[in-house]
Amino acid sequence: MYTEKVMEHFRNPRNMGEIPDADGIGTVGNPVCGDMMTIYIKVKDNRINDIKFKTFGCGAAIATSSMVTELAKGKTLEEALKITRGDVANALEGLPPIKMHCSNLAADALHVAIEDYYKKHKAEKGVKT
Repeated sequence: MYTEKVMEHFRNPRNMGEIPDADGIGTVGNPVCGDMMTIYIKVKDNRINDIKFKTFGCGAAIATSSMVTELAKGKTLEEALKITRGDVANALEGLPPIKMHCSNLAADALHVAIEDYYKKHKAEKGVKT
């Protein structure tokens, strides 16, 4: 049912944990399946310098969270905003159709974390959002 890549990221997730002083935090959930994801980012020179995740959910949710952190780490904020659910699923060499919603959450959580960073950054500069 799952690819070996999905199983590897489920068994050995990358970048799991939280960043207490994160520059941006994105939390999303799917009430239908119960999956919840939070992505934490640290930004330096407009790049994602560090990224971590906490996920409550199925194996696919954990694997997609792990993969999205790998895809985003080191990228500029603009590049990271272009990461799609399809990119996450492709990087994992596919997901069963019934689990595709999990990759939606991972990309969404990343985008929400970046939007949170932009809101905070504008607020620090005295610009109204």
